[in-house]
Amino acid sequence: MKKILKITAVVLLIIMIVSCTAGPNQMAKKPDKEGKVAGFWRGLWNGFIILFTFIISLFSDNVTIYEVHNSGGWYNFGFLLGIMIFFGGSGGAGSRRRR
Repeated sequence: MKKILKITAVVLLIIMIVSCTAGPNQMAKKPDKEGKVAGFWRGLWNGFIILFTFIISLFSDNVTIYEVHNSGGWYNFGFLLGIMIFFGGSGGAGSRRRR
């Protein structure tokens, strides 16, 4: 009985994890209303201002934190790099000495 319960729990956990995966962006590489596609630099800027944009997006339906009309991988790279620059990366805390 315990073995069946464990198998069921693992299967349910796998289903929950898989159901949260992101799907393809249907608007990637397609221009917006102004005829523009966001690239690396726009992704960098959007990643850098993500905290402020997120707070504003809680109160406004016209503001989003991620540009769906983007160039794909280069936009995503800029977005992640902007987030890392704003939040200080991940290496700073690990390299400090403890006294």
